[in-house]
Amino acid sequence: MDKIKRIQELVSILNKASYEYYNTGHPFMEDSEFDTLLNELQRLEVETGTVLKNSPTQNAGSKVAKEQKKITHEHLMLSLDKIHTIDEIKDFVKDKDCIASVKLDGLTCSATYMDGVLTRLETRGNGETGTDIMVHKNSIKGLPLRINHGGKYVVDGECIVPYDKFEKINATLSENDKFSNPRNMASGALNLLDSNISAKRGLQFVVWNVIEDSEEFSNNMVDNLRNAYHLGFELVPYIDINVYCNNEEKDRFNNILDLIKQFANTNKYPMDGAVFSYRDIEYGKSLGRTGHHFRHSVAYKFEDSDAETTLTNIEWTMGKTGQLTPVAIFNDVELEGTKVNRASLHNISICKSLELGIGDTITIYKANMIIPQIRDNLTRSNTFEIPTICPICGGKTEIVKDNDSEVLMCTNQDCKGKLLGRLTHFVSKNAIGIDNLSEQTLQKFIELGWLKSFADIYHLSEHKEQMYKLEGFGTKSVDKLLDNIEKSRDITLDRFIYSLSVPLIGRTASKVIANYFNGNWNDFWYAWNSDYNWKLLNDFGDAMSSSMFLYILNHRDMVSELSKEFNFENHNTSNNKKENILGKVFVITGSLCRYLNREELINAIESMGGKVSGSVSSKTDFLICNDTNSTSSKNTKAKKLGIPIITEEEFIDMIS
Repeated sequence: MDKIKRIQELVSILNKASYEYYNTGHPFMEDSEFDTLLNELQRLEVETGTVLKNSPTQNAGSKVAKEQKKITHEHLMLSLDKIHTIDEIKDFVKDKDCIASVKLDGLTCSATYMDGVLTRLETRGNGETGTDIMVHKNSIKGLPLRINHGGKYVVDGECIVPYDKFEKINATLSENDKFSNPRNMASGALNLLDSNISAKRGLQFVVWNVIEDSEEFSNNMVDNLRNAYHLGFELVPYIDINVYCNNEEKDRFNNILDLIKQFANTNKYPMDGAVFSYRDIEYGKSLGRTGHHFRHSVAYKFEDSDAETTLTNIEWTMGKTGQLTPVAIFNDVELEGTKVNRASLHNISICKSLELGIGDTITIYKANMIIPQIRDNLTRSNTFEIPTICPICGGKTEIVKDNDSEVLMCTNQDCKGKLLGRLTHFVSKNAIGIDNLSEQTLQKFIELGWLKSFADIYHLSEHKEQMYKLEGFGTKSVDKLLDNIEKSRDITLDRFIYSLSVPLIGRTASKVIANYFNGNWNDFWYAWNSDYNWKLLNDFGDAMSSSMFLYILNHRDMVSELSKEFNFENHNTSNNKKENILGKVFVITGSLCRYLNREELINAIESMGGKVSGSVSSKTDFLICNDTNSTSSKNTKAKKLGIPIITEEEFIDMIS
C-alpha cells in the first residue's frame, strides 16, 4: 500500500477511535491496538516527512462537546508519549531525579484559583481548548472550592470514578445503561449539563501536577505536590524513585511498577499505567515538546496480565430479543487487585472457537485492566454442548446467524427471560425512562408475579404495602420509585415506539415515524391499524415494513391498552424549521467532532425540518462527512451521483 494512503487511513481510524474513547461509552479499539497503530503512523510520518493537519500525533485528545461552553486554556494541556519496556524507562530516567506516579484512567482537568477562590474548571479537550465544567464544581470530591492561598494557583489532575463507586453505581443501572469502565462513567458525568445527575456518579479530583503558584512555586515537582496536599488536594500516589533503593538494579523498576499497581488498587483508583517525570521542572521544560506531547514525562503502559484457572460452568443470560449470551464461570483468580470468577463469552462462535469443556484450564485477563475475558483454553476438551432447551424457560432454542457470528435464541415467545429483557429496555433512559427501576428490581417483581406486561408497571402502586416489607426497600425508595413511574406517563411518540422493542425499529426509525405523524398518537394509531404502507417513509424497506405489520398483528390489544397509560406530547417544531434545511435529506458518515454523537446531529437536522437517511441515493441532498479524502462506499456513491459532501463545520454554517 502507498505510504501516504496508509497515513491517511491510520489518521482516520485513530481519530475515530480517539473520539469514541473520550466521548462515548463504547470504545471499539483496545489500548494496545491503538498504540500499535499510532506507532506505525509515527514511523510513516518520519519516513515520508508527511504529517496531516488532523493527525493524532499532533493532537492531544477529545473534541469539545457542542452543548457545553468552549474554553481556551491558559496553559497547554498536551498528552504524554507512551513507552512499553523497562529499557525505555531506564533510557528516560538515566541519571536524573525522577518520580513515578499512577497513570489515572479518567478525564484530565485543570482547576484555577484566584485569591483562594475556584474560578475556572475545564477539561483537557484537544490540548488547546476544552470544556468549561464549573457547573460540576460542587459535585466533585477532592476539589476545594476555597483554599488558603493568595494570588493565582493552578493545578492539573484527573477526574475519576473509583472502582468501588463505579461498581456500586453500575449495579443500580439497567443493562442498557451500564458503563463499560470508570473512565466512561466519569466522562459521561462531565458531559452532562445537570450537576444534580453528575453528583450521583462519585466523581473525584486527584492532582498530579502544579502548574502555577504565585506564592511559593518551586523548581522541584515533589515540593509543589506536597504544598498542594497541605492546601487540601488529594494527590496522585507517587514514588520518588531516586530515594527508592533496591539491591538488584535490574529488578528496581519492576518493583516500582508493582508498587504503583498496589497504590492504585489500595485506593480503588482506575489506572492504565505509570507516569515517569523529571523532578527538575526547568530541565523538563528545556526538553521542549511536540504538537502531541511534552517531553518532561512519559507514560508506561501496563500489559494485560494473565491468570490460569479452571472452567467450572457456563451460565446463560438473556436479552430482550431472546438471545442467550454464554457466561464462563471459573475458580477465583486475582487480576489487577480484584477477584474475578466470571467472564462473558459473547456468542456461540466464540464458545466454539475456544473448544470449551467443563474442567478445562483457561487463561483469564482483564481487557484494558477492566473487563474480564478468556485469553485461551489450554486443554481444549471441546465437550461442552450448546443447550437445545432454554435454561430460563425450558423452551426450544435455535442457533441463528448474526452478521458473521452465531448466536443462540430462545424460540418461546412467553419466556420470562425475554420479558425481563423487554422490560429492562422499556424503562431505559432512551425509551420510557424510569429512574430507580433497575434490572434486579424488575427481576424481583417478575418473580413475585407483579409484572407480566409493560402496562403492569403502571399498576405497581397496588403492591405498595408489600413493597415496603421487601428486603432492601424502604418507604422513601418505594415512594420515589412510584413517583418516577407516574412522571414517566408524559411521553413523546418516538420514545413510546422505541420502548416496544419492535424488531428492526430502533431509535432513528422511531423518530422517523413520530416526525411523519408530527408526534400525534391518534394519527399514528389509525395508520398502524389500517395496514399503512410504511415503505412511504424515508429508509423503510420491506423488512422494516413487514416488522411493523407483524408486530401490530400480534400485539394490537397490548399496545392499545398500554397507550392508555400515557399522555402523548405532540411535536411543535414550526418555529425551529429553516428554509435551507426543510425537506432536505441528509446522510451522515464517519466520526463527528462538533456534535457529541450521531444521535445529537440527527436531532438537530430533524428539529429544523430536515430528514436523515441511512444510505446515499438519488434522493439525498447532502452527505455530512468530516473526512473529505474518505474512500468509503457512501463517499464514493455521493461523488458518483454528484451529491454535495459537507463537513460538520459547513453544516453548522448552514444553520447559523
